[in-house]
Amino acid sequence: MEKLPKIGIPVIVLFTLAIVLISKSAVTIDSGEAGVLFKTFGDGVVTDEPPMGEGFHIVAPWNKVFVYEVRQQELFEKMKVLSSNGLEIQIDASAWYEPVYKELGNLHQSLGKGYLQRVIQPAIRSAARSVIGRYTPDDLYSTKRDAIQVEIFEETKKILDKQYVQLNEVLVRDVTLPPTIKDAIERKLKQEQESLEYEFRLVTAAKEADKVRIEAQGKADANRILSASLTAKILQDKGIDATIKLSESPNSKVIVIGSGDSGMPLILGNN
Repeated sequence: MEKLPKIGIPVIVLFTLAIVLISKSAVTIDSGEAGVLFKTFGDGVVTDEPPMGEGFHIVAPWNKVFVYEVRQQELFEKMKVLSSNGLEIQIDASAWYEPVYKELGNLHQSLGKGYLQRVIQPAIRSAARSVIGRYTPDDLYSTKRDAIQVEIFEETKKILDKQYVQLNEVLVRDVTLPPTIKDAIERKLKQEQESLEYEFRLVTAAKEADKVRIEAQGKADANRILSASLTAKILQDKGIDATIKLSESPNSKVIVIGSGDSGMPLILGNN
C-alpha cells in the first residue's frame, strides 16, 4: 500500500475536526420551540437578546443552547382542599400556561426547565386552597363554581406574573364532595325544588281564582246594566217584534194573542 502524502494527513485531520465542530455547532430548533443561548466564555445565559427561533442555527462549539417548548401547555391537578367549614373537598383542575417568549432567558436563568414544578404547581395549589377555603360545600356543588374558577385563575395569575410565565386559563373540571355531604345537599335541593313547585301551584291557583272572580263580576255588572235599561215599554216593543216574527214562521200553525197587560203571544201547533 502506498504511503499517504505528507500533506494528506493534515487535510484528513482538519476535515475530521471540521466535521466535529460543525456537528457541535449546528443546532436545529423545531416548531413550537425556542432556544436560550449560554456563552461558556462570556456572561453565561443571554438575557438581553431575543431567544433563538425555529430553524437551523450555528453557534460556537463551546457554547450551549437550551431548548424550551413555547406553545401553550396544560397542567392537570387533583387537589384535596378544605372548605370553609373544614370538610375535605377534592378538586380536579387544569391550568393552561406558556413561558413568556421574550423573557425565556430570564426564565432559564432563574427557574430552569423545572419551572412547572417550581412555581406553577405550587401557585395553583396555593390559590385553590385559599379560594375553596372561603366557600361551603353547598356553594361548590351548585351555583358558585364559575366564580370559584375565576378566583383561582386570578390568584394564580398574581403569583405567576413575576415568574416569566403566562397563565391563560384555569378550568375547574370536577368537584368531589364526601358522599354524606353530597347526599344531604341533593336532598336539600330536592326539597327546595318541591317547595318552589308548590308555591308556583298556589300562585297559579290564586291567579285562576282572580280570573274567575273578575269574569263573574263582569257578567254581574253587565246584567245589572241590562236590567236597568229594560223598561216596560222596551219589553213590550220586543214582545211585538217577537210576535211578528213568529207569525211569519212557516212552522207556526196557530197563534193566539194573549190578553192582559203584557199581551204576549201563546203559540200552539208547532211542528
